[in-house]
Amino acid sequence: MESVNYNSSLQTNRFEQLQSQLRDRWRGIDIFDEDDRDILVVPSFSFDIREAKKIAGLLHYEERLLFSLIRLRNPQTRMIYVTAQPLSPLIIDYYLQLLPGIPFSHARSRLLLTTTYDSSIKPLSQKILERPRLVERIRKALRPGKSYMVCYNSTVLEQELSLKLGIPLLASSPDLLYWGSKSGSREIFSECDIPHPDGSIKLSTVEELLVAAAQLWQRQPQLKRMVIKLNEGFSGEGNAILDLREIQNFNPSAATLAEIIAALSDRLEHLSFQAKNETWANFSSRIPELGAIVEAFVEGEHKRSPSVQGYITPTGEVRILSTHDQILGGPDGQIYLGCHFPAEAAYRLRLQELGIKVGKALAAKGAIERYGVDFIAVRHSNSGREDWDIQAIEINLRKGGTTHPFMTLKLLTNGKYNYDTGAFYSQEGQEKYYIASDNLQKEMYRGLLPNDLMDIIAKHRLHFDTSTKTGSVFHLMGALSEFGKLGLTCIGNSSKEAQALYQQVENVLDAETSILSHDNLAGVGKPPSFMWGLQKVHFY
Repeated sequence: MESVNYNSSLQTNRFEQLQSQLRDRWRGIDIFDEDDRDILVVPSFSFDIREAKKIAGLLHYEERLLFSLIRLRNPQTRMIYVTAQPLSPLIIDYYLQLLPGIPFSHARSRLLLTTTYDSSIKPLSQKILERPRLVERIRKALRPGKSYMVCYNSTVLEQELSLKLGIPLLASSPDLLYWGSKSGSREIFSECDIPHPDGSIKLSTVEELLVAAAQLWQRQPQLKRMVIKLNEGFSGEGNAILDLREIQNFNPSAATLAEIIAALSDRLEHLSFQAKNETWANFSSRIPELGAIVEAFVEGEHKRSPSVQGYITPTGEVRILSTHDQILGGPDGQIYLGCHFPAEAAYRLRLQELGIKVGKALAAKGAIERYGVDFIAVRHSNSGREDWDIQAIEINLRKGGTTHPFMTLKLLTNGKYNYDTGAFYSQEGQEKYYIASDNLQKEMYRGLLPNDLMDIIAKHRLHFDTSTKTGSVFHLMGALSEFGKLGLTCIGNSSKEAQALYQQVENVLDAETSILSHDNLAGVGKPPSFMWGLQKVHFY
């Protein structure tokens, strides 16, 4: 396959001309979705392959964009959805049955599903490009001048596919990828004067990493821990913790830089890696390839991990979509597990302000479509008054783990986000809350087929109720059988109701999958580990 030469000004101009079609047609984020359009959905996780392997069931994460099928409620919309392997028809039926006011058959007639039949770990966009006949079939199915492409993240692969199909890509140019990296994020935060932890920008060798870490410890001798992050790590899986408390009887204030480097070097083999089975040998080999940063670990007894999601229109307008409190797991709380909406009222409006700053900086560099900013919030008591210290951690210049639950809420309720309060209201004016996760995962769930899950949903009434606009919406159903892993968004009229819905789903699945084991069944009523995380986040 002949690759597009992205150094060519001709190719760059072609891509910019395609993107300009979005600006020319843009009439607002909501109106745009109501137009007569063909939408090509390519849910490709185009990340470094070795990093992608750290995510259990990554191939099935293509299902996270199935919320896009809800756009078929517009009778003029047509959609092509591409996956690496065929999706179970039952999964597609499940989503189409959620459509309000549109007959199932009408929506299904406007949906074209196609697949590469390739289960390798390579990005889906690469698999499509390696099949020129498939590319041609997709091109012929799209209406010229009325089509655009959406993806999970934008790289040269998605750009090349956009060029071969001759349709615009509703995403930032791959030339801007750096601003979504760990190092690029820190540069944006400095540019916007947004508080963020002390640390470094991109480092390319272990030697540079040691020097930067030593200098950081010199600047902050009271530090207890540092975080070392691969510059292009995903979902916290590329993070490692350097615990300075384990370097006993060492005073960085009284040591030379060389002595500090030597002390830190001895601890590299003993980093606390967030990804399972990670080793220093493998981690360090990635530093020259991906780059890395080191930054101060934000300590705090009362600490949370909120985020803000924004949208940059093709015309450069910046809008806030939502705020969340993220739920993190892993050995040191670095891995994304899920979220609940909205973020704590005490700081959600502050998150919006900081999110707008970041969005404007990204828009000035030419970025479009979704972006997210992750923070650490630490609660302090000052003179009897509680304040939250907000530190920005990183920017995600792509869709993220909080994208699909919020869009599911928006598309199912026809509601709106209120910027003045940071709350979301249904079309009827009811405030909405949800808890979402990609990681409801247990060994005993292995072997469940999508059909089995549908039986369980029907039997225990775990569905989303379109009359009350409450209930549970499932995704990652294809990952259940092999990985025992499921995703879900539980929507309620209060945070307590959303949590109760999540608890109900987990209790039911535990009971259904341990029905043959009396010992296992006896423990069903106990609060599950993931929900303990939710309780810690939600109940202050």
